[in-house]
Amino acid sequence: MVVPPLIQTSKTDQIVMPDIDATKRGLRTQIRRQRDDFVNRLGPGEKALTFSVAPSPLSALFGPGKTVAAYVPIGSEANPLKLLEAAEKAGCEIALPHVTSKAAPMRFLQWSNTESLALGPFGLQQPDAGNRQVTPDVILVPLIAFDRALNRLGQGAAHYDRALSLLGNSLAIGVGWSMQEQPELDVDDWDIPLDAVLTEREWITA
Repeated sequence: MVVPPLIQTSKTDQIVMPDIDATKRGLRTQIRRQRDDFVNRLGPGEKALTFSVAPSPLSALFGPGKTVAAYVPIGSEANPLKLLEAAEKAGCEIALPHVTSKAAPMRFLQWSNTESLALGPFGLQQPDAGNRQVTPDVILVPLIAFDRALNRLGQGAAHYDRALSLLGNSLAIGVGWSMQEQPELDVDDWDIPLDAVLTEREWITA
């Protein structure tokens, strides 16, 4: 087990532990606010075109026999649904996450663009619980922030980290706005890095 280092600033100071959780909470609040402002400044045409075409490195991952999962965006999150539609047109089976609680493992359930969605916890829109569970080859992952080392800051419930830890062969592609990039993110031992990040400006790999 890795033990975080102790920090002592002077002989009279108390020894304190670095609080990564507090740093992450503060960054989530800051980035959500900045992301809202960024998206509110976009024109309707910009919003409609953004993330509407899969770049060649991503489209190369689509094809018959592949399963691609994404998410239904909430608020100002980047919207990957046109990318998911492109995957379906390329012959992929498509899926969305299904969550029942903060503690329960997240599953990926088969879905089609013609199917309606049910309201789940945390404001999520998700497939019917009776839909077939699948193992995605590619997962388009939401994020609060990312860095060039492909570290990801999520919502804090660790749903994706736990899911990805069990899906060793699935490629995790973060989808976010360029303004969500950070110089460097604090990470915990259980944080799972991404395989790539797609923003409205570029495709980022290590």
